[in-house]
Amino acid sequence: MITLTKTATEFGDITIAQSRVVGSHIYWQGGWQQREADRNGVSLAAYVHAIFGLLAQTSARATLMIGCGGGTLGTMLARTGRSVIVVDINPQSIALARQYFSLPEHVTCYVEDGASFLKRNQAVFDAVIIDAFIEAKVPRHLCSVEFFRLVRERLAPEGCVFMNVYLQHGSDLSADVIAGWMAHAGFQVRVLASPGPFERNALSWAAPSRPCTNPPC
Repeated sequence: MITLTKTATEFGDITIAQSRVVGSHIYWQGGWQQREADRNGVSLAAYVHAIFGLLAQTSARATLMIGCGGGTLGTMLARTGRSVIVVDINPQSIALARQYFSLPEHVTCYVEDGASFLKRNQAVFDAVIIDAFIEAKVPRHLCSVEFFRLVRERLAPEGCVFMNVYLQHGSDLSADVIAGWMAHAGFQVRVLASPGPFERNALSWAAPSRPCTNPPC
């Protein structure tokens, strides 16, 4: 592994490294690997491709991403002609995404907390993606019933919400708990996760207007 840069921020040290084997760029923050992408900024994470594939089956155009990391999903969506806004509380995250992960300049980025952005911005989105972490946990205020009610107010009637949740072991129910809070806020929810005893990503996938049982939602 080759270290390309290391940046100290108030939210933890960020290290960008390059794989000696495949040449991919890897985003580390606070000792946790957040993103990995090839030289063109295309994610190597299965959950990112799952969100991308599900959105590709919808007519969603205006997309809000809360949480940047390497910005790989934003890069992939922007290349298909979708309008993407990225919101992240850490300015260095956005700068590094542009420099090392090919996040396009025409993708609009805001340095702001996701909940604060939704409170002040009255725009309506076809899709909202929440992929924000403090170490391995989604910040508490970004997975509350109040937050999901706010998301619902800013979502188009046929829109979708995706939340990435990190499961630390086979019996980790974090995604199911968050899905319950989403349901309490008025969403129909599915949890998408591969079975197994090991750490992995899960998606809480929701829609406000009808059960999200089969794509497109």
